[in-house]
Amino acid sequence: MKVLIPSALRSYTQRGEAEASGETLAAVLADLERSYPGIRFRMIDEQGRVRRHIRFFVDGEQVRDLSRPLRADGELIIVQALSGG
Repeated sequence: MKVLIPSALRSYTQRGEAEASGETLAAVLADLERSYPGIRFRMIDEQGRVRRHIRFFVDGEQVRDLSRPLRADGELIIVQALSGG
């Protein structure tokens, strides 16, 4: 699966795009973690929930459910919301 990485997480991947595999969103994130240690913690908290400033879009549709099935030929876009004042 093609994964588009936001600029705030590129310190892990060194690029804006990565490949990961898995049958669910959770599995794809675990695969990213294997390739880029530490990246998952920036998206998923200690309770296993998506952090409030992270959004996942799978084939153009926003997804919050980590058990969501994914297609191997799909596209995952990770978006990190900006905050502050």
